[in-house]
Amino acid sequence: MLDILRSRRSIRRYEDREIESEKIELIKEAALRAPSSRGINPWRFLFITDKATLEELSRAKESGSSFLKGARLGVVVCAARDESDVWVEDCSIASIILQLAGCSLGLGSCWIQIRERMHSRNLSSEEYVKQVLGFPENLSVESMIAFGYPDEDKEPVPKEQLEYEKILI
Repeated sequence: MLDILRSRRSIRRYEDREIESEKIELIKEAALRAPSSRGINPWRFLFITDKATLEELSRAKESGSSFLKGARLGVVVCAARDESDVWVEDCSIASIILQLAGCSLGLGSCWIQIRERMHSRNLSSEEYVKQVLGFPENLSVESMIAFGYPDEDKEPVPKEQLEYEKILI
């Protein structure tokens, strides 16, 4: 696990190469194994491989989501907010579990924050995503995660650059 944490970086450029269905199934399993407060599991996951839908979702934010257009898989992480008072935390945990699982399978990924972000001056990113996907009102969208085979090389952050001063003793 530590090796995965050391090597994982946010990847925003992807090869034009399909992700094998077996790997997608493993990522789904990882998502469903994510910890959840009190075992409530309020999260829901929508796995998207359709290029047209990924392109449409890549416009969810004014900036910071365009790279989803080049991904071969997008996962929308949302929750039935009425099921848990800590759905944001549960979805955030599930989001990183998804990313770490993808990294362990040789995939690059990058988180796209949706909650509390704007698509345009008059429309939130969450409302935009819900309109594109036809989500019911009771689902709240936390994030989207782009996945693909990396088309960029990023070196791990050197241990010397870690901010050890943020560890309070």
